[in-house]
Amino acid sequence: MSVPLMTIPDEAPPPARATAVSARGLRKTYGTGDTAVHALDGVDVAVDRGAFTAIMGPSGSGKSTLMHCLAGLDTPSAGQVWLGDTELTRLGDDQLTRLRRQRIGFVFQAFNLLPALDARANITLPMQLAGTRPDRVWLDDVLARLGLSDRLRHRPHELSGGQQQRVAIARALLPRPDVVFADEPTGNLDSRAGAEVLGLLRSTVREMGQTVVMVTHDPAAAAYADRVVLLADGRPAGEIQAPTAASVIDALHQLGD
Repeated sequence: MSVPLMTIPDEAPPPARATAVSARGLRKTYGTGDTAVHALDGVDVAVDRGAFTAIMGPSGSGKSTLMHCLAGLDTPSAGQVWLGDTELTRLGDDQLTRLRRQRIGFVFQAFNLLPALDARANITLPMQLAGTRPDRVWLDDVLARLGLSDRLRHRPHELSGGQQQRVAIARALLPRPDVVFADEPTGNLDSRAGAEVLGLLRSTVREMGQTVVMVTHDPAAAAYADRVVLLADGRPAGEIQAPTAASVIDALHQLGD
């Protein structure tokens, strides 16, 4: 007796993700005339919501400038930037300041903690300055996930570098921002602490639905991301999906890094 063949329906494509932050025709020029430096030269980029995106490129490629423009920390010379449906390039300084406090989180290479305040005060200070109170349940959840619950009364000098960066990550996550921007977040850490911090950033994406955009020069760090956006001479130079350290090293080698 013959057995009828089973037909397998075509697999449906995954649903498209919403865009967290994007730019179109982005240009940033420093200086004028013969001394002008074109840090960004017509960049189009879109970052998916709920994804971990790394920005990489050779030295001088414009990766930090791109992050600063996307985060509203720097004003482009031309082009447009959107945070969700909000066009940042149409906002004034006061509007940008309020938006950064409410909808953008920052993690930098320097931890930027106030030495006179303990960990808890450093974490909650930006929200206090914005005149808002953190949600207690969310605060407790963030502290537990980052392993800080027993370090809240410690001042920065009483914490290791990795712990200080965890405090900075908690501070960035507390307002539930649309995007967390991380600029070389492991630059001041040893390899073990750096791996822990990168793992925590990735877990905020996987488990908490956070959007993270990270600038890094380290292929091993970029391998924690879902996607790597490559820049060269201020222009887009391709991207890598599901990167590995080896694939990033190869791509950077081709760019001449």
